[in-house]
Amino acid sequence: MATFIALTRLTDQGMRAIKDTTQRAQSVRALAGKFGVKVKDLYWTLGQYDIVVVIESDDELSATAFAVSISAAGNTRSETLRAFTSEEMGTVLARMG
Repeated sequence: MATFIALTRLTDQGMRAIKDTTQRAQSVRALAGKFGVKVKDLYWTLGQYDIVVVIESDDELSATAFAVSISAAGNTRSETLRAFTSEEMGTVLARMG
């Protein structure tokens, strides 16, 4: 299972509807299942990013389709990072030769 970390900023539209942010988070979790993606963790943060989401997916295409669908709603813009466990990184390093 691949892990992704989405560093998310609220758009002006998302900020105007900030009181609905926890309800939208529930909708995001439900939508994730339709893409075969799991929202493992979701945090509201202070600083450069407003929300940080940890996502797990069997494949990158499903994770990407999910992320694009969320952005299309217009409330957020995200920078998504592929994250690796220690075991996965060990596999990567072993392939270096």
